[in-house]
Amino acid sequence: MKKTLLAVASISLAAFAYANTTFDSKELIHQQCQISAQAVSTLKGLRYGNTSIRKDVTSLINASLKVQENKEAAQQTLSKMIDEQVSTTSGLEAKYCS
Repeated sequence: MKKTLLAVASISLAAFAYANTTFDSKELIHQQCQISAQAVSTLKGLRYGNTSIRKDVTSLINASLKVQENKEAAQQTLSKMIDEQVSTTSGLEAKYCS
């Protein structure tokens, strides 16, 4: 339980830091991908179900990104990350955030 709260708090803090922009820079999109990879990896490690992971990380994406096209692209990438056999943060980042 303690790990879950710590993971959610750190991910939420990172999302909040980027939520105050009015546009989506290339760097912001890349950072959102890294945050998603970290969140997916952490939540898979905590044995969250895929539906719960999608719901939680999608809310982070929606809070962080402003442009609808970028939100949709990030959500598609998120779905691929969730279905991926690789569950490490570095593995997900290498495959999806390059």
